[in-house]
Amino acid sequence: MTITQLQYVLAVAEYKNFTLAAEKSFVTQPTLSMQIQKLEDELDILIFDRSKKPIQLTEVGHKIVEQARNIVNESFRIKDIVDQEKGYIGGEYRLGVIPTIMPTLLPLFLKNFIKKYPKIHLKVEEENTETLIEKLEDGHLDAAIAATPLEKDNIREKVLYYEPFVAYIPADHRLRDMNKISVPDLDLDDILLLEDGHCFRDGVINLCNANRDMAGRRFNLESGSFETMLKLADEGLGMTLLPFLHTLDLCEDQKKNLKYFEEPNPAREVSIIYHKSELKMHITEALKDTIAGVIRGAIAFHNVKIVSPLGK
Repeated sequence: MTITQLQYVLAVAEYKNFTLAAEKSFVTQPTLSMQIQKLEDELDILIFDRSKKPIQLTEVGHKIVEQARNIVNESFRIKDIVDQEKGYIGGEYRLGVIPTIMPTLLPLFLKNFIKKYPKIHLKVEEENTETLIEKLEDGHLDAAIAATPLEKDNIREKVLYYEPFVAYIPADHRLRDMNKISVPDLDLDDILLLEDGHCFRDGVINLCNANRDMAGRRFNLESGSFETMLKLADEGLGMTLLPFLHTLDLCEDQKKNLKYFEEPNPAREVSIIYHKSELKMHITEALKDTIAGVIRGAIAFHNVKIVSPLGK
């Protein structure tokens, strides 16, 4: 039994196709098939049911894949130990970021990070929280940046910053003349929301202490972008809530529509999350420190109350 054989098993379990698994593993299909066959012969069991389309794991195959993932992760840890002993911070690092954080946080730290750590090949992808967790658990991401807490047994969290909610209230709105607003002033029926699947949407609903049944709303338009919601608000179709960093790039006319909350400011907790196996932690810590260094100057709020991103 070899690590390579276990890696091939994991590839087939993921892609459910020998040809595609071989392509993703950068080997020929006969080579991959032969190595898996050798492993099955050695163990005297079938890991895959090849009669099914797509290929399925057998009952014992599910157990083997779970253990194989642990063994492969532990083998990667040896390289981590060597890299840390040598003081080497480099290699491929796969980072996921949720859509409501990507466009505002990435420009703040990315240039500094790649300049400070030129040997790291950083791959960044944008996904929703649920997909990020799946990819962390499957080993397809090294870390991710998301709103927390997530309450997942296999996922570890390290807080990066707390980002307040800010209200965007256009002219002629009932809350327009208030200096500061409070949570009881909010009416979910009057708030433009991101579409389902965004944790910021869930945070807004939780902030308003409302149920998730939107059927009774007088106006039910949900968008995938803050920019669309701002335009709709400017047209008099309601107000919206924004994460603080999204307010920094608004034009001066739009900034006149911003209203801050009375303290404690409702805020989301933003963390770097990673698998409990803690692979590549020296890079994760370097990333965390870089972000912490730039975010201090961008967010000066201290008295905040964390709003859960989890659906109630």
